[in-house]
Amino acid sequence: MKLLGKYVDKGMQGNVTLMPEESEDMWHAYNLISEGDSVRSTTIRKVQNETATGSSTSNRVRTTLTIAVESIDFDTQACVLRLKGRNIEENQYVKMGAYHTLDLELNRKFELRKPEWDTIALERIEMACDPTHSADVAAVVMQEGLAHVCLITASMTLVRSKIEVSIPRKRKGSVQQHEKGLAKFYEQVMQSILRHVNFDVVKCVLIASPGFVRDQFYDYMFQQAVKMDYKLLLDNKSKFMLVHASSGFKHSLKEVLQDPAVVSKMSDTKAAGEVKALEVFYMMLQCEPAKAFYGKKHVLRASESQAIETLLISDNLFRCQDVNLRKEYVNLVESVRDAGGEVKIFSSMHISGEQLAQLTGIAAILRFPMPELEDSDDDEDEDGAAGGGDSDSD
Repeated sequence: MKLLGKYVDKGMQGNVTLMPEESEDMWHAYNLISEGDSVRSTTIRKVQNETATGSSTSNRVRTTLTIAVESIDFDTQACVLRLKGRNIEENQYVKMGAYHTLDLELNRKFELRKPEWDTIALERIEMACDPTHSADVAAVVMQEGLAHVCLITASMTLVRSKIEVSIPRKRKGSVQQHEKGLAKFYEQVMQSILRHVNFDVVKCVLIASPGFVRDQFYDYMFQQAVKMDYKLLLDNKSKFMLVHASSGFKHSLKEVLQDPAVVSKMSDTKAAGEVKALEVFYMMLQCEPAKAFYGKKHVLRASESQAIETLLISDNLFRCQDVNLRKEYVNLVESVRDAGGEVKIFSSMHISGEQLAQLTGIAAILRFPMPELEDSDDDEDEDGAAGGGDSDSD
Protein backbone atom coordinates (compact mmCIF):
# COMPACT_ATOMS: atom_id res chain seq x y z
CA MET A 1 0.00 0.00 0.00
CA LYS A 2 1.29 3.44 -0.87
CA LEU A 3 0.60 6.29 1.56
CA LEU A 4 0.10 9.40 -0.61
CA GLY A 5 -1.00 11.77 2.14
CA LYS A 6 -1.91 11.75 5.82
CA TYR A 7 -3.34 14.40 8.08
CA VAL A 8 -4.63 13.37 11.53
CA ASP A 9 -4.80 16.10 14.17
CA LYS A 10 -4.47 15.84 17.96
CA GLY A 11 -8.22 15.29 18.25
CA MET A 12 -7.71 12.13 16.11
CA GLN A 13 -9.70 13.61 13.22
CA GLY A 14 -8.45 13.88 9.67
CA ASN A 15 -7.92 11.96 6.46
CA VAL A 16 -5.45 9.73 4.64
CA THR A 17 -4.91 9.17 0.92
CA LEU A 18 -3.92 5.65 -0.02
CA MET A 19 -3.27 3.58 -3.14
CA PRO A 20 -3.62 -0.22 -2.97
CA GLU A 21 -0.85 -1.91 -4.97
CA GLU A 22 -1.42 -5.61 -4.30
CA SER A 23 -4.28 -7.92 -3.36
CA GLU A 24 -3.39 -7.91 0.36
CA ASP A 25 -3.77 -4.10 0.35
CA MET A 26 -7.46 -4.51 -0.54
CA TRP A 27 -7.83 -6.63 2.60
CA HIS A 28 -6.21 -3.83 4.62
CA ALA A 29 -8.60 -1.30 3.00
CA TYR A 30 -11.56 -3.54 3.90
CA ASN A 31 -10.42 -3.53 7.53
CA LEU A 32 -9.83 0.24 7.52
CA ILE A 33 -13.11 1.50 6.06
CA SER A 34 -16.13 1.47 8.35
CA GLU A 35 -19.74 2.49 7.84
CA GLY A 36 -20.06 6.20 8.57
CA ASP A 37 -16.64 7.04 7.06
CA SER A 38 -16.45 9.19 3.94
CA VAL A 39 -14.45 8.01 0.92
CA ARG A 40 -13.44 10.08 -2.10
CA SER A 41 -12.33 8.40 -5.33
CA THR A 42 -12.77 8.46 -9.12
CA THR A 43 -15.67 6.49 -10.54
CA ILE A 44 -17.72 5.94 -13.70
CA ARG A 45 -21.29 7.29 -13.64
CA LYS A 46 -24.02 6.78 -16.21
CA VAL A 47 -25.51 10.19 -17.09
CA GLN A 48 -28.88 10.73 -18.86
CA ASN A 49 -29.09 13.66 -21.28
CA GLU A 50 -32.36 14.89 -22.68
CA THR A 51 -32.32 16.47 -26.14
CA ALA A 52 -34.51 19.38 -27.33
CA THR A 53 -36.87 16.92 -29.05
CA GLY A 54 -37.49 15.07 -25.80
CA SER A 55 -35.50 11.93 -26.56
CA SER A 56 -32.88 10.94 -24.04
CA THR A 57 -29.38 9.58 -24.50
CA SER A 58 -27.10 8.15 -21.87
CA ASN A 59 -23.35 8.15 -21.71
CA ARG A 60 -20.76 7.14 -19.15
CA VAL A 61 -18.54 9.81 -17.61
CA ARG A 62 -15.56 9.58 -15.25
CA THR A 63 -15.95 11.80 -12.21
CA THR A 64 -14.69 12.12 -8.61
CA LEU A 65 -17.24 11.49 -5.88
CA THR A 66 -17.23 11.62 -2.08
CA ILE A 67 -19.70 9.27 -0.43
CA ALA A 68 -20.73 8.62 3.17
CA VAL A 69 -20.28 4.86 3.39
CA GLU A 70 -23.40 2.87 4.28
CA SER A 71 -22.43 -0.64 3.20
CA ILE A 72 -19.17 -2.42 2.34
CA ASP A 73 -18.78 -5.49 0.17
CA PHE A 74 -15.41 -7.16 -0.44
CA ASP A 75 -15.17 -9.39 -3.51
CA THR A 76 -12.11 -11.52 -2.75
CA GLN A 77 -12.12 -13.21 -6.17
CA ALA A 78 -12.12 -10.01 -8.24
CA CYS A 79 -10.15 -8.16 -5.54
CA VAL A 80 -12.59 -5.23 -5.57
CA LEU A 81 -14.04 -3.33 -2.61
CA ARG A 82 -17.56 -2.00 -3.28
CA LEU A 83 -18.68 0.90 -1.12
CA LYS A 84 -22.30 2.00 -1.29
CA GLY A 85 -23.44 5.34 0.09
CA ARG A 86 -24.86 8.80 -0.56
CA ASN A 87 -22.99 11.56 -2.36
CA ILE A 88 -22.01 14.28 0.16
CA GLU A 89 -20.19 16.79 -2.08
CA GLU A 90 -21.47 18.93 -4.96
CA ASN A 91 -20.94 17.30 -8.34
CA GLN A 92 -22.09 18.29 -11.83
CA TYR A 93 -23.26 14.76 -12.67
CA VAL A 94 -24.55 13.45 -9.33
CA LYS A 95 -27.03 15.19 -7.03
CA MET A 96 -26.32 15.66 -3.34
CA GLY A 97 -27.74 12.72 -1.39
CA ALA A 98 -27.96 10.45 -4.46
CA TYR A 99 -26.83 6.87 -3.96
CA HIS A 100 -23.71 5.62 -5.71
CA THR A 101 -21.43 2.59 -5.46
CA LEU A 102 -17.70 3.29 -5.50
CA ASP A 103 -15.47 0.43 -6.67
CA LEU A 104 -12.02 0.58 -5.07
CA GLU A 105 -9.52 -1.31 -7.21
CA LEU A 106 -5.78 -1.90 -7.33
CA ASN A 107 -3.69 1.15 -8.33
CA ARG A 108 -6.66 3.52 -7.89
CA LYS A 109 -6.09 6.06 -5.12
CA PHE A 110 -8.75 6.96 -2.58
CA GLU A 111 -9.07 9.41 0.29
CA LEU A 112 -10.51 8.13 3.56
CA ARG A 113 -11.91 10.45 6.23
CA LYS A 114 -13.04 9.17 9.62
CA PRO A 115 -15.02 10.97 12.33
CA GLU A 116 -12.34 9.64 14.71
CA TRP A 117 -9.15 7.66 14.06
CA ASP A 118 -8.20 5.08 16.69
CA THR A 119 -4.92 3.27 17.31
CA ILE A 120 -6.06 0.07 15.58
CA ALA A 121 -6.82 1.94 12.33
CA LEU A 122 -3.54 3.91 12.46
CA GLU A 123 -1.61 0.69 13.16
CA ARG A 124 -3.30 -0.95 10.18
CA ILE A 125 -2.09 1.91 7.92
CA GLU A 126 1.43 1.65 9.31
CA MET A 127 1.46 -2.11 8.78
CA ALA A 128 0.08 -1.84 5.23
CA CYS A 129 2.45 0.95 4.14
CA ASP A 130 5.71 -0.10 5.82
CA PRO A 131 7.17 -3.03 3.85
CA THR A 132 9.28 -4.22 6.79
CA HIS A 133 6.06 -4.81 8.76
CA SER A 134 4.91 -7.37 6.21
CA ALA A 135 8.36 -8.85 5.57
CA ASP A 136 7.91 -12.06 7.51
CA VAL A 137 10.72 -13.88 5.69
CA ALA A 138 14.40 -12.94 5.86
CA ALA A 139 17.14 -14.46 3.72
CA VAL A 140 20.94 -14.51 3.86
CA VAL A 141 22.55 -15.49 0.54
CA MET A 142 26.25 -16.05 1.03
CA GLN A 143 29.49 -17.45 -0.28
CA GLU A 144 32.97 -17.14 1.25
CA GLY A 145 33.61 -13.41 1.70
CA LEU A 146 30.25 -12.15 0.31
CA ALA A 147 26.77 -12.05 1.85
CA HIS A 148 23.48 -10.24 1.29
CA VAL A 149 20.96 -9.92 4.15
CA CYS A 150 17.48 -9.43 2.67
CA LEU A 151 13.88 -9.02 3.84
CA ILE A 152 11.21 -10.54 1.61
CA THR A 153 7.62 -9.25 1.33
CA ALA A 154 4.86 -10.51 -0.92
CA SER A 155 5.81 -7.97 -3.57
CA MET A 156 9.49 -7.11 -3.15
CA THR A 157 12.90 -8.05 -1.81
CA LEU A 158 14.69 -5.42 0.28
CA VAL A 159 18.47 -5.73 0.60
CA ARG A 160 19.20 -4.55 4.11
CA SER A 161 22.95 -5.19 4.17
CA LYS A 162 25.79 -6.27 1.88
CA ILE A 163 28.85 -7.74 3.60
CA GLU A 164 32.18 -8.12 1.81
CA VAL A 165 35.31 -9.37 3.59
CA SER A 166 38.49 -10.45 1.86
CA ILE A 167 39.48 -13.84 3.20
CA PRO A 168 43.15 -14.96 2.82
CA ARG A 169 43.62 -18.21 0.92
CA LYS A 170 44.68 -21.37 2.70
CA ARG A 171 48.47 -21.68 2.57
CA LYS A 172 50.48 -24.85 2.90
CA GLY A 173 51.12 -25.54 6.54
CA SER A 174 49.13 -22.47 7.71
CA VAL A 175 45.35 -22.11 7.66
CA GLN A 176 45.27 -19.71 10.61
CA GLN A 177 44.86 -16.51 8.54
CA HIS A 178 42.14 -18.14 6.44
CA GLU A 179 40.19 -19.20 9.53
CA LYS A 180 40.64 -15.77 11.13
CA GLY A 181 39.22 -14.12 7.99
CA LEU A 182 36.27 -16.54 7.93
CA ALA A 183 35.49 -15.89 11.60
CA LYS A 184 35.52 -12.12 10.97
CA PHE A 185 33.17 -12.59 7.99
CA TYR A 186 30.76 -14.84 9.91
CA GLU A 187 30.74 -12.39 12.84
CA GLN A 188 29.74 -9.50 10.55
CA VAL A 189 26.95 -11.55 8.96
CA MET A 190 25.63 -12.56 12.40
CA GLN A 191 25.67 -8.95 13.65
CA SER A 192 23.84 -7.90 10.49
CA ILE A 193 21.11 -10.49 11.16
CA LEU A 194 20.75 -9.23 14.75
CA ARG A 195 20.55 -5.63 13.51
CA HIS A 196 18.15 -6.03 10.58
CA VAL A 197 15.90 -9.00 11.32
CA ASN A 198 12.92 -8.20 13.51
CA PHE A 199 12.10 -11.62 14.98
CA ASP A 200 8.71 -10.36 16.22
CA VAL A 201 7.69 -10.10 12.56
CA VAL A 202 9.99 -12.52 10.74
CA LYS A 203 8.83 -16.13 10.96
CA CYS A 204 11.47 -17.77 8.76
CA VAL A 205 15.17 -17.01 8.07
CA LEU A 206 16.66 -18.71 5.02
CA ILE A 207 20.43 -19.21 4.95
CA ALA A 208 21.47 -20.08 1.42
CA SER A 209 24.90 -20.78 -0.08
CA PRO A 210 26.83 -23.09 -2.36
CA GLY A 211 28.81 -25.93 -0.69
CA PHE A 212 29.05 -26.06 3.11
CA VAL A 213 29.32 -22.30 3.80
CA ARG A 214 25.76 -22.16 5.22
CA ASP A 215 26.41 -25.10 7.59
CA GLN A 216 29.70 -23.64 8.83
CA PHE A 217 28.09 -20.23 9.36
CA TYR A 218 25.07 -21.75 11.14
CA ASP A 219 27.38 -23.70 13.51
CA TYR A 220 29.49 -20.58 14.16
CA MET A 221 26.43 -18.41 14.83
CA PHE A 222 24.89 -20.72 17.42
CA GLN A 223 28.21 -21.44 19.11
CA GLN A 224 28.60 -17.67 19.53
CA ALA A 225 24.96 -17.32 20.62
CA VAL A 226 25.58 -19.81 23.46
CA LYS A 227 28.93 -18.22 24.35
CA MET A 228 27.68 -14.60 24.30
CA ASP A 229 24.15 -15.48 25.50
CA TYR A 230 22.33 -14.02 22.46
CA LYS A 231 18.83 -14.92 23.65
CA LEU A 232 17.25 -13.47 20.51
CA LEU A 233 19.03 -16.07 18.33
CA LEU A 234 18.62 -18.98 20.76
CA ASP A 235 14.87 -18.36 21.20
CA ASN A 236 14.36 -18.25 17.42
CA LYS A 237 16.61 -21.15 16.39
CA SER A 238 13.66 -23.07 14.92
CA LYS A 239 13.05 -20.24 12.40
CA PHE A 240 16.35 -20.84 10.56
CA MET A 241 16.34 -22.99 7.44
CA LEU A 242 19.44 -24.01 5.46
CA VAL A 243 19.04 -24.24 1.66
CA HIS A 244 21.23 -24.42 -1.44
CA ALA A 245 22.05 -21.37 -3.58
CA SER A 246 24.46 -21.13 -6.51
CA SER A 247 26.21 -17.98 -5.17
CA GLY A 248 26.15 -15.19 -2.57
CA PHE A 249 24.71 -12.67 -5.03
CA LYS A 250 21.16 -11.34 -4.67
CA HIS A 251 19.92 -12.91 -7.92
CA SER A 252 20.46 -16.37 -6.37
CA LEU A 253 17.42 -15.67 -4.19
CA LYS A 254 15.14 -16.42 -7.13
CA GLU A 255 16.15 -20.09 -7.27
CA VAL A 256 16.04 -20.30 -3.44
CA LEU A 257 12.43 -19.06 -3.34
CA GLN A 258 11.40 -21.59 -5.99
CA ASP A 259 12.65 -24.54 -3.93
CA PRO A 260 9.48 -26.59 -3.04
CA ALA A 261 10.66 -27.12 0.56
CA VAL A 262 11.07 -23.34 0.96
CA VAL A 263 7.68 -22.62 -0.64
CA SER A 264 5.85 -24.95 1.77
CA LYS A 265 7.73 -23.56 4.80
CA MET A 266 6.99 -19.96 3.76
CA SER A 267 3.30 -20.61 3.18
CA ASP A 268 3.04 -21.63 6.83
CA THR A 269 4.85 -18.55 8.13
CA LYS A 270 2.14 -15.97 7.51
CA ALA A 271 0.09 -16.85 10.56
CA ALA A 272 2.51 -19.10 12.45
CA GLY A 273 2.48 -16.81 15.52
CA GLU A 274 -1.31 -16.76 15.69
CA VAL A 275 -1.58 -20.54 15.17
CA LYS A 276 0.92 -21.09 18.01
CA ALA A 277 -1.00 -18.73 20.34
CA LEU A 278 -4.22 -20.61 19.59
CA GLU A 279 -2.51 -23.95 20.31
CA VAL A 280 -1.25 -22.61 23.64
CA PHE A 281 -4.78 -21.38 24.44
CA TYR A 282 -6.37 -24.79 23.73
CA MET A 283 -3.67 -26.55 25.77
CA MET A 284 -4.22 -24.14 28.67
CA LEU A 285 -7.98 -24.69 28.42
CA GLN A 286 -7.42 -28.41 29.07
CA CYS A 287 -4.55 -28.28 31.58
CA GLU A 288 -5.13 -25.02 33.52
CA PRO A 289 -8.68 -23.89 32.72
CA ALA A 290 -8.55 -21.04 35.25
CA LYS A 291 -5.89 -19.34 33.06
CA ALA A 292 -7.75 -19.53 29.71
CA PHE A 293 -10.98 -17.69 28.96
CA TYR A 294 -12.98 -16.62 25.94
CA GLY A 295 -16.01 -14.44 25.38
CA LYS A 296 -16.15 -10.67 25.83
CA LYS A 297 -17.46 -10.64 29.42
CA HIS A 298 -14.69 -12.83 30.86
CA VAL A 299 -11.89 -11.24 28.85
CA LEU A 300 -12.92 -7.71 29.93
CA ARG A 301 -12.99 -8.78 33.58
CA ALA A 302 -9.56 -10.38 33.26
CA SER A 303 -8.25 -7.18 31.66
CA GLU A 304 -9.58 -5.09 34.55
CA SER A 305 -7.39 -7.20 36.85
CA GLN A 306 -4.40 -6.72 34.47
CA ALA A 307 -4.26 -10.51 34.25
CA ILE A 308 -3.96 -10.92 30.47
CA GLU A 309 -0.65 -12.24 29.20
CA THR A 310 -1.83 -12.82 25.59
CA LEU A 311 -5.00 -11.43 24.04
CA LEU A 312 -6.32 -13.24 20.95
CA ILE A 313 -8.77 -11.10 18.98
CA SER A 314 -10.27 -11.36 15.50
CA ASP A 315 -10.01 -8.40 13.10
CA ASN A 316 -13.70 -9.10 12.44
CA LEU A 317 -14.60 -7.48 15.77
CA PHE A 318 -13.11 -4.14 14.65
CA ARG A 319 -15.46 -4.12 11.65
CA CYS A 320 -18.59 -3.99 13.79
CA GLN A 321 -21.11 -1.26 12.90
CA ASP A 322 -21.56 -0.15 16.50
CA VAL A 323 -18.96 2.63 17.07
CA ASN A 324 -19.10 2.26 20.86
CA LEU A 325 -18.53 -1.49 20.63
CA ARG A 326 -15.51 -0.97 18.37
CA LYS A 327 -14.18 1.60 20.89
CA GLU A 328 -14.60 -0.99 23.64
CA TYR A 329 -12.41 -3.48 21.72
CA VAL A 330 -9.82 -0.79 20.86
CA ASN A 331 -9.64 0.24 24.55
CA LEU A 332 -9.23 -3.42 25.53
CA VAL A 333 -6.27 -3.83 23.13
CA GLU A 334 -4.66 -0.63 24.47
CA SER A 335 -5.14 -1.58 28.13
CA VAL A 336 -3.65 -5.08 27.58
CA ARG A 337 -0.60 -3.52 25.90
CA ASP A 338 -0.27 -0.88 28.64
CA ALA A 339 -0.21 -3.67 31.23
CA GLY A 340 2.65 -5.38 29.35
CA GLY A 341 0.51 -8.04 27.66
CA GLU A 342 0.82 -9.25 24.08
CA VAL A 343 -1.96 -8.76 21.50
CA LYS A 344 -2.45 -11.12 18.54
CA ILE A 345 -4.88 -9.80 15.93
CA PHE A 346 -6.15 -12.73 13.84
CA SER A 347 -7.18 -12.41 10.20
CA SER A 348 -10.70 -13.76 9.67
CA MET A 349 -9.53 -14.88 6.21
CA HIS A 350 -7.07 -17.40 7.74
CA ILE A 351 -7.99 -20.79 9.16
CA SER A 352 -6.71 -19.73 12.62
CA GLY A 353 -9.06 -16.71 12.48
CA GLU A 354 -11.98 -19.01 11.63
CA GLN A 355 -11.14 -21.18 14.65
CA LEU A 356 -11.02 -18.12 16.90
CA ALA A 357 -14.39 -16.99 15.50
CA GLN A 358 -15.87 -20.21 16.91
CA LEU A 359 -14.67 -18.99 20.32
CA THR A 360 -16.63 -15.70 19.89
CA GLY A 361 -13.60 -14.03 18.22
CA ILE A 362 -11.96 -13.07 21.51
CA ALA A 363 -9.91 -15.11 23.99
CA ALA A 364 -7.17 -14.60 26.56
CA ILE A 365 -4.32 -16.51 28.16
CA LEU A 366 -3.84 -15.22 31.71
CA ARG A 367 -0.71 -14.55 33.78
CA PHE A 368 -2.30 -16.07 36.88
CA PRO A 369 -5.38 -18.22 37.52
CA MET A 370 -8.73 -16.49 38.04
CA PRO A 371 -11.08 -19.28 39.19
CA GLU A 372 -13.62 -16.61 40.23
CA LEU A 373 -14.31 -16.06 36.50
CA GLU A 374 -15.19 -19.74 36.16
CA ASP A 375 -17.50 -19.47 39.14
CA SER A 376 -19.31 -16.50 37.61
CA ASP A 377 -20.39 -18.83 34.78
CA ASP A 378 -22.64 -20.72 37.15
CA ASP A 379 -24.27 -17.51 38.41
CA GLU A 380 -24.89 -15.78 35.08
CA ASP A 381 -24.32 -17.94 32.04
CA GLU A 382 -23.43 -15.87 28.99
CA ASP A 383 -24.04 -17.25 25.50
CA GLY A 384 -20.88 -18.49 23.83
CA ALA A 385 -18.65 -17.10 26.57
CA ALA A 386 -16.91 -19.67 28.64
CA GLY A 387 -13.76 -20.08 30.59
CA GLY A 388 -11.75 -22.95 31.81
CA GLY A 389 -13.57 -26.22 32.32
CA ASP A 390 -16.99 -25.02 31.15
CA SER A 391 -15.80 -24.93 27.56
CA ASP A 392 -16.83 -27.40 24.90
CA SER A 393 -14.72 -25.65 22.27
CA ASP A 394 -12.79 -28.76 21.30
